Amino acid sequence: MAVKPLLLIALLALPLPARSARNLDIFFVDVEGGQATLLVTPSGESLLVDTGWPGFNDRDAGRIAAVAAKAGVKQIDYLIITHFHTDHVGGIEQLAAKMPIRHLVDHGSTVERGANAEKLYKSYEGVAAKGKRITVKPGDKLPLKGLQVEILTSNGDITTRPGKPNPLCAGVPHKAEDRSENARSVGTLVTYGKFRFLDMGDLTWNKELELVCPENRIGKVDVYLTTHHGLDASGPAALVHAIAPRVAIMNNGETKGGVPAAWRVVRSSPGLLDLWQLHYSAAGAGDANTGEKMIANPKGEDSGNYIEVQAQSNGKFTVTNSRNGFSKSY
Repeated sequence: MAVKPLLLIALLALPLPARSARNLDIFFVDVEGGQATLLVTPSGESLLVDTGWPGFNDRDAGRIAAVAAKAGVKQIDYLIITHFHTDHVGGIEQLAAKMPIRHLVDHGSTVERGANAEKLYKSYEGVAAKGKRITVKPGDKLPLKGLQVEILTSNGDITTRPGKPNPLCAGVPHKAEDRSENARSVGTLVTYGKFRFLDMGDLTWNKELELVCPENRIGKVDVYLTTHHGLDASGPAALVHAIAPRVAIMNNGETKGGVPAAWRVVRSSPGLLDLWQLHYSAAGAGDANTGEKMIANPKGEDSGNYIEVQAQSNGKFTVTNSRNGFSKSY
């Protein structure tokens, strides 16, 4: 749905919490069931993961640019495109028209064919040609100051970093092989001191199992962006419960993602303190949605509210809902 002008104006008028140069700021921008996650480092560098959808009168690019401006970001220093699907890379031309993009990070050429896939990839190549393109493999790190940005998965390959045996792997079924771009997603682990944040894009069930079975190569994290918008094509308990996030953020739309089976896996994860959602989930109805204060965009609304995490190097962090200003510290 299109954003109502008055609602967008109201959104942009909301103040951000005071920013400290010692914080890592993470903004989960609402792109209606796609992804656009903006990280601003303690030194002021920016990392954006995905660009949301195209069209809708520059809706998603506009939302990203507005949040970036409020965070003091004038350019995107690094843009990671997790994979070449419309809800993740479609808005790249519109965003590039609004702000410079210096480095573009990807898994390599798209593996999909057809008119739409070729159009998406050509659009990406056009923007990448104006910056510096970096094709990454597992184990690579992006050179942002003050934090570690490690690539765990890329182009279907998995990190070889050592891990600990994962007892949750026993008897876990596999799903049908996914040969799409989803399985090629660039998965990233961001570490700032004792704080750890995991974003796996739309990585699929079987690939996630490779990452944590028989050994958990990720370890535990503080904040987990639910894989694949909270769809049960991803997010096995063998991964979610093994990483044991303190907080999970679900980047669903009202009618996309947030399915009850996936929601319950996250909600039942050992040690989880809270689950925040970008949208109320129609599929979840009354019993598979989080508390109202922790939903950025309630049922029927489409005002583009975002969720912000402010993390400190000691592992403490605060989550804020831009819709109502509700904050909680962990």
